[in-house]
Amino acid sequence: MKLPPTQVSSSISPAELHRLRQGGATCDLLDVRTPPEHASAHVAGARLVPLDDLDPAAFLRQRPTSGGPLYVICQSGARAARAIEKFRSAGFTDCILVEGGTQGWIDAGLPVERGTSKVIPLMRQVQIAVGSISAVGAGLALSVDYRFAVLPLLIGCGLIFAGVTGTCGMALLLARMPWNRQSTTSNCGSRV
Repeated sequence: MKLPPTQVSSSISPAELHRLRQGGATCDLLDVRTPPEHASAHVAGARLVPLDDLDPAAFLRQRPTSGGPLYVICQSGARAARAIEKFRSAGFTDCILVEGGTQGWIDAGLPVERGTSKVIPLMRQVQIAVGSISAVGAGLALSVDYRFAVLPLLIGCGLIFAGVTGTCGMALLLARMPWNRQSTTSNCGSRV
């Protein structure tokens, strides 16, 4: 996912990053997804710091590698771009977006580490919530009062907004739920 230069000035394809790593380059890789997403599949060596918990100044103070770019990955690229903006606001500009995120990495046929997560992946949670609200709203509109049709209308507008902007309000809300925050937090806001 290439973003306009005003948002992200540098990006790299999963295949190119994999080649760099295979060639022996030290690539500091930050994964800004939720713990369940990371647990289900992640690039080996990626450090997890969910976007909501990211404190760029604290992260940079505890960064194990000195110098060199920071590669940032999420599920598809949108959260990684927001994380890079946080780093820029903190004065650190040497960040590189991994295009297409973890899904792009998987789609390229590159290896990932898979774990066992008992939590449904975040996008499936969004689909379940959106489908449920839409179905209940339509059912109530047909059987109780036509004004309940506003529920599926609002959900539809939210989906359009998510598609246009790459920001899903429902996903942001669900990512903050307790079942999606099941790791311990270190003193720099990173999860281990």
